[in-house]
Amino acid sequence: MIFDAWLDLPVWGIFGSVAALFGLSAFLIYWLSFGKPCRAFAASFVGVVAPFFGSVAVLFALLTGFLANDVWERNRQAARTVLLEEDELLTLYAVSIAATSDTKEIRATAQRYAELLVSDEWPRMRHQDYSAAAGQVLLELLGKIANPAIANEAGPATQRVLLDAGLRLRSARDDRLALTGNNTDRTKWAAVVILALITQVAIAVVHLERPRAQIAALAIFSVAVITSLGLIAMRERPFGGAIQVSSEPIEEALQVYTGRMAP
Repeated sequence: MIFDAWLDLPVWGIFGSVAALFGLSAFLIYWLSFGKPCRAFAASFVGVVAPFFGSVAVLFALLTGFLANDVWERNRQAARTVLLEEDELLTLYAVSIAATSDTKEIRATAQRYAELLVSDEWPRMRHQDYSAAAGQVLLELLGKIANPAIANEAGPATQRVLLDAGLRLRSARDDRLALTGNNTDRTKWAAVVILALITQVAIAVVHLERPRAQIAALAIFSVAVITSLGLIAMRERPFGGAIQVSSEPIEEALQVYTGRMAP
């Protein structure tokens, strides 16, 4: 779909394509308003009052606000999910260190899982994919935690804490992967773009008597649309867009496992 291809562009491509669309539409509207072939017909619409433009602009602003809220909320959820994964990895490390039994295998498996998240799964999420190897290691980690020998050596309470952390870690990964493929309904983007174009027409209709005033109004509105839609689009995909949620929290947890945590 055209919106998916647009969102896959780099930052300059996102802003450039929006600028080209609304710049071209503004030029076309101005030509239709004051060009010699259309001037007589366009002049017949003189007299539309300014509040007409305001009603259309309000509809555009409301829908843009709803779209931005969806995008920003998904980014907040993605950031919270990654922080939760870091917290559960650190919980597994701390509890396994405090356990009286030998839990080196649990730490080694958790470390391997974190390494796969950073090196394999994060790059794949840019293409709305996931790491099958990371999923397999996570299942292996849960299997090691659920081993009855852990309860016998470290105690049922310790195993319960480890198992709860492992299950929350799996749940957080599931949420993160769900957010990877959960995009805003494309009809919302289409509605916002269509309303922006209609608002440009409304601006032109209330400025049919003054060419320079119409140019200024169209230019100001077009710059506002380009800026707002471009910034929203940069955040549309939290793990695959121009601005992505970082894997830094997972990397920090991995440093604890490898003993390379900065003082």
